[in-house]
Amino acid sequence: MRKFNSPYIADWFAISLRWLAIFALTINVDKENGFLAIFLLTLLALWNLGLSVMGGLNIRLSYHRQISVFVDILFSLILFWTQGGLGGVFYWIAFLPILSGAVYFEVLGSMISASIMTVSTLAYSYFFMPAGSIIAGGIGASVTLALGLLFGFVSHQLINGLRELRELQEKKDKKRHRVENERLHTVYELTTTLNATLNYKRVLESALDLSVRALHPEEDEDFSDKIVSAVLLFVGNKLIVKTARRFTRADMKLVFKGNDGILGTSISKGESVLTKKLREDAELNRVIALHSCTSSYAVPLRTGFTVYGVLLFSHPDPNFFTIERREMLELIGRQSVIAIQNARLYQDLIEEKERMIEVQEEARKKLARDLHDGPTQSVSAIAMRLNLIRMMLTRAPDKVEDELIRAEDLARRTTKEIRHMLFTLRPLVLESQGLRAALESMAEKMDETFDQAVAIDLNDKIIEKLEMGKQGVIFFISEEAVNNARKHADASVITVRLRYLDHSIIVLEIIDKGKGFDVKAVTENYESRGSLGMVNLEERAELLNGRLHIDSAPGKGTNVQIFIPLTEEAADRLHRAK
Repeated sequence: MRKFNSPYIADWFAISLRWLAIFALTINVDKENGFLAIFLLTLLALWNLGLSVMGGLNIRLSYHRQISVFVDILFSLILFWTQGGLGGVFYWIAFLPILSGAVYFEVLGSMISASIMTVSTLAYSYFFMPAGSIIAGGIGASVTLALGLLFGFVSHQLINGLRELRELQEKKDKKRHRVENERLHTVYELTTTLNATLNYKRVLESALDLSVRALHPEEDEDFSDKIVSAVLLFVGNKLIVKTARRFTRADMKLVFKGNDGILGTSISKGESVLTKKLREDAELNRVIALHSCTSSYAVPLRTGFTVYGVLLFSHPDPNFFTIERREMLELIGRQSVIAIQNARLYQDLIEEKERMIEVQEEARKKLARDLHDGPTQSVSAIAMRLNLIRMMLTRAPDKVEDELIRAEDLARRTTKEIRHMLFTLRPLVLESQGLRAALESMAEKMDETFDQAVAIDLNDKIIEKLEMGKQGVIFFISEEAVNNARKHADASVITVRLRYLDHSIIVLEIIDKGKGFDVKAVTENYESRGSLGMVNLEERAELLNGRLHIDSAPGKGTNVQIFIPLTEEAADRLHRAK
């Protein structure tokens, strides 16, 4: 016996016909004199039951069809000859092997079975029926042959129809499998392509090109001229067209708010959105390339709380975006946003590297300026005084002592300036004693070196919660802001204050009652001023995941505020309120 993965339809059809015949024959059996018929029908029923079990288990005998037809012929002949032949109630039993042969072997099977039953009918008529009944036997034999031919033809047509349906289904299955394989290959190629590059522009181009291929893996034609697609990314609070297919030049220059229509819904809900009323869309109706389209599908490029933009696909066919295609576009969107995020992170790293180089260069320039304006000038003054003292030794020796005292004071002041510069470059006291000691030391050096009073007002409970890295950033922000106030504010006292805004946000304030300035005017032309003081403050605030705010006005002093979150929830709340 052999086991198959699926049952044969012909087996079940033959089994069903056999059960039907057994039921009909059982009804017609003579209960008093039909012991042999009942016995034979019982054997046939047991045989059919065994075939039913084998069919349920998908098991077949060797030469299964031949054996089944042979058994049907054998039982039919025995029942025909023992139950009265043409004159008995079982005369139509000849139909069973004919149908069985037709089911299994079409015309050939039905004609062989019909021929055997015809010979049996003629033989029975010749040997057991009166001479006048031979004509009736001939008619019965002719009918049997005719039915064999008819059943064979009908079976041939039905089986051919079933074969065509099966072949058609197999073609559909193969096509579906090929489509699925093509889509999987496209997804693999998409993932490989997107992960193989950190070029921002190439990521966007690949996302659109591979999307078109993924939507039509089963077609040989080029359908890219029917699909209108675009990648819209946020620049600030506006959606900008970064790359597109079939957009006109005018379309490429459009800017969207992303508040209304399919774009607004997709961004606000963070879900893909399908619309078949594209012409009624409040924002997309401005796109010329979309005037020929009736349906559109927007996939948000989102990760966590960050929305980078939207993948937009449109087509003239209102039923184009089927469930399978939408699922594919969503998969492409998820892969694209990962690649876009990686590309942006890489770009941020490049920009951060460039910024660090600029900061280092600015630090060197600042150090050079400070050395030139402070210690270098002082050392030059000391050299001039020493030269003056050397000449006074011969011409005015009585005044040498006063000049030596002045030179000594100048040297001491120069030493303090150099020490202050070294302190601001690397405050060792911050590493050894913490933020309070470092700020107090900075205030002392400001007083000693520049005669600038600095008041320190810190909440020690806050300092205890801050790791050393954050304390270092807070110190350098304070030193930068105090130094800016010393140079420009002309204030008698500069206050450094660290306090709670609420339980999860703290505020660092550098306050002076000096000249003040117009913040808006300075910010607008800050790039042309050749100074990085405010830039340094803002970048160091970003290191703390915080926000910089400067409150100032001419004649009203300045309050530099840095809001510092202590938790991720606070950081999210702080930047959402921006």
